[in-house]
Amino acid sequence: MKIKIDLSNLEKCLPQNISAQKKDQFKTLFYSKMALLMHEMYKGKITSFPKAAFWGPAWLNIWYTPGVSAPTLAIKKQEEKAYTLTNRANKVAIISDGSRVLGLGNCGPKSALAVMEGKALLMNRLGAIDAEPLCINSLNEKGLNDPQKIIDFAHMISPSYSAINLEDISQPNCYKVLDTLKETYPIPVWHDDAQGTACITCAALINALKVAGKKIDKVKIILFGAGAANTSIAAFLLTLGADPKKMILFDSKGPLHKNRTDLKNNPAYYKQWGLCQKTNFKQINSKEEAFKEADVLIAFSRPGPDIIAPELIKLMAKRAIVFACANPVPEIYPEQAIEAGAFIVGTGRGDFENQINNSLCFPGILKGVLLCGAKKITDTMALAAAKAIAKRAQDTTLNRHHILPDKTDLEIYPLQAAAVAAQAKKEGLATIKITPKQVYTQVKEELLFREEINNLLIKNKLIKKPTQKLVQAVFEQTLKEVL
Repeated sequence: MKIKIDLSNLEKCLPQNISAQKKDQFKTLFYSKMALLMHEMYKGKITSFPKAAFWGPAWLNIWYTPGVSAPTLAIKKQEEKAYTLTNRANKVAIISDGSRVLGLGNCGPKSALAVMEGKALLMNRLGAIDAEPLCINSLNEKGLNDPQKIIDFAHMISPSYSAINLEDISQPNCYKVLDTLKETYPIPVWHDDAQGTACITCAALINALKVAGKKIDKVKIILFGAGAANTSIAAFLLTLGADPKKMILFDSKGPLHKNRTDLKNNPAYYKQWGLCQKTNFKQINSKEEAFKEADVLIAFSRPGPDIIAPELIKLMAKRAIVFACANPVPEIYPEQAIEAGAFIVGTGRGDFENQINNSLCFPGILKGVLLCGAKKITDTMALAAAKAIAKRAQDTTLNRHHILPDKTDLEIYPLQAAAVAAQAKKEGLATIKITPKQVYTQVKEELLFREEINNLLIKNKLIKKPTQKLVQAVFEQTLKEVL
């Protein structure tokens, strides 16, 4: 008799004698196969859906010509009315040139569209935001990705949106785009690979340290990888109170420190050079010395496995915290890290415990920004969201296996939206008078409304569900390949 495959608890469907390594290989391959089939089945993940109805032919005269001239002229007289007479107030543009997609490198804008659609889907369901993926060709005449093209494009489309989400742009271009738009852009800009990843990692670390009984100003921290994620995480950690003298960052050439002359005069690595001046006070040069008695490892480097050896984890302090967050395969598998002595382990994967994924923060943060009309998104606003996320886990089921709330806990998003709006008001960045309680209530209501729509579509079979036969076939084929 065949076992009915339960996608929410896939491991229970696997043979009991399968090894941990084979189990991980199976899950990675199975989810990849299913994703390819499902994307082909649905032809993508999002579509446009009107929120105004047609009750008869006369309504065409109201929603379009001649009636639409009235709101058009009203906006012409007072541009701010675009936020109340159109959907602009709830629209976010997701901009990417596909130059660094997940852990897959430069895939190009057409390939990036699959990821950006996923981002838009999450904003819709978890933030009640209408987001649109806009993947652009940023190549110049030399065939190189040009950050100025992204900056110019963002400015051109700003009248249609209330915020911009930058995604999967290679460094140093991502820094130039973000830093330039922060200073010149008329609406808030958010770089999810940098600020979003830093936010959720800080939320995870706040709780991991609490469970491990350690203080952020006392711990030794290793940041493995020095790209957009870890350079932003380093800045956030310093704001939280981490000791820069006890922080060591690694790039592909080794630890960062003030004598890294290869970074000193390279404008592409100004973020890294700035951190060279603040961190690794002892100018440690080897992995072994850096990992010795380290309390925390945060890795955002390249897909594993076997990027970080178990022998390095064994050198870490007691009750060590290990975040191995490369996608789609972590730098070290959780089982290996725990076997080597790690106390708490997190990854970027949803099929392991303690998933550290920015989908827990960007929908709530951006929704809070939209509702209070914030002029920009500061690091302190993102940290307010991180603390709200951490607090939610503390109030529910905080332990070493559960340091963050689950993505399906719809309380997270209104709570952090309220925290972000409150922080924006505190910093003088909010332009709309709205209380944190009002933000919380509105987000909660909008999320429940979108969940109700989703349930109605499923109930009335307007969204087709993959058959059990298909899932079973993929399961059996994958198991055969792995074993």
